[in-house]
Amino acid sequence: MVSFAVVLFFSVTGITLNHQDWFADQQRTAVFHGQAAAKMLGDRAKSGDAAGIDKLGLVEMLRAQGIHGAVSDLRIDDSQIEISFKAPGYSADAFIDRDSGKYDLTETRNGFVAILNDLHKGRDSGKVWAALIDISAGLLVLVSLTGLILIWFMHKRRTVGLLLVVVGTMLCFILYHFFVP
Repeated sequence: MVSFAVVLFFSVTGITLNHQDWFADQQRTAVFHGQAAAKMLGDRAKSGDAAGIDKLGLVEMLRAQGIHGAVSDLRIDDSQIEISFKAPGYSADAFIDRDSGKYDLTETRNGFVAILNDLHKGRDSGKVWAALIDISAGLLVLVSLTGLILIWFMHKRRTVGLLLVVVGTMLCFILYHFFVP
């Protein structure tokens, strides 16, 4: 019975993934500006190029603005610090000027359907969700194999059932071969 919920989720999100243009107007972008404390940026003259930067402090300062998601990238170069956050259906990018401490933060929320689509793909969803996808896939394999095993023991329907499996498999291969660029 658990696999029915899994099949429903992945089938519905399969449709929404195939028609993302139906939900394109859900994307919302907001831009914020602020000032990071000078002590978080370190002293390049004393401590070297990247040393002395309070990376955790900068991340938490941005989270206080309502930013969420996992830190997916943190880059430090001569003139700025870039911090990117990712979550299903969500991204935020901060650009902090190393000299002045001023930052620009762009947050993009892609809507509920984009969250579901990213969960379907396991994008930016973490190890626990990835494990759930693996378990779900295992359940779907089990359901499929159970169906094949059951048809094998149904003598009156075995030939037609196995023929339909072969025809369905070949139809998928033909559609892929001739219609997928």
